[in-house]
Amino acid sequence: MAKKKAFALRINEDMLKAIEKWASDEFRSTNGQIEWMLMQTLKEAKREPKKKDEE
Repeated sequence: MAKKKAFALRINEDMLKAIEKWASDEFRSTNGQIEWMLMQTLKEAKREPKKKDEE
């Protein structure tokens, strides 16, 4: 599993509430939901991180 790095994220309160609701509906944590959303966007843009064996 890739090493995780913590960082602060400033986000609009209404947007965060929507993400929290979505995360709850999907049985994920808010952090897990944000990670999932980011990965989906990276995949759609064909910019997902390379796996260790691809480097």
